[in-house]
Amino acid sequence: MSGLVIEGLWKEYGQQVVLENIHLTIAPRAFVALVGPSGCGKTTFLRMMLGQERPTRGTILIDGVPLPPEPGPDRGVVTQRYSVFPHLTVLQNVMLGPELRASRLSGRVWGAARRGLADRASALLAEVGLAGAEHKFPARLSGGMQQRLALAQALMMRPRLLLLDEPFGALDPGIKVEIHALMRRLWHEHEMTVIMVTHDMREAFSLATRVIAFDRRRNRPEELERYGASVTNDISIWPPRVAGQQTLYDADIPPGRDDPTLTGIATGTTRAAQGTRA
Repeated sequence: MSGLVIEGLWKEYGQQVVLENIHLTIAPRAFVALVGPSGCGKTTFLRMMLGQERPTRGTILIDGVPLPPEPGPDRGVVTQRYSVFPHLTVLQNVMLGPELRASRLSGRVWGAARRGLADRASALLAEVGLAGAEHKFPARLSGGMQQRLALAQALMMRPRLLLLDEPFGALDPGIKVEIHALMRRLWHEHEMTVIMVTHDMREAFSLATRVIAFDRRRNRPEELERYGASVTNDISIWPPRVAGQQTLYDADIPPGRDDPTLTGIATGTTRAAQGTRA
């Protein structure tokens, strides 16, 4: 069911300690937002979840089994830079992953298998709001549409774990509201655990079930190399959000308006983090 247990996780590059002694348990179907200052190891943590980086020390278990050391179809990823292939149509982009998995030699499937794959890809494109764009090339899509395509690419592999690295940071505020609503619906409808890196506190508290802050507890110049970031705050959203159970709290707040609940939580997080570092 895609539950994660991270025990004693460290990441070092030579003498530089990036992350130190991370302990986390993430329940199946959770939506976790990772926040913190630039350079505190959030993306490094995500890369270890994906299998692009290996921990220096510690263990990562998914459903009680060590996380495979290389990226695989059980883990999807969407980044701020659209991971789409410009020479392929929208439909071909979404079909590519399953085709490569089914036929590593030719990268193509044929006959009934191809028609079935195309039908599934078309249905997923309709789900993310790209019906009618199947035969367009990515250059003809807006930024928001390309990000919808990137989500469809990731979901086509039916991942147990979806990793999002600042995926919506480059979008205009109005488009971002639409993509947030889409992301929330996809999380409710697909059985997956989501871990999202973001610098946007509003985004973190409006989408996630849990917000985890990374930061360095020691910030003097002589300490920056030998001490890494760790978990400084871990906040469960209240009222709880449960995958598959949409509530009033799933509604987005129009841009330009502040939700006093979110503002209060965000302020409390900042003060708690400052108190931890003091």
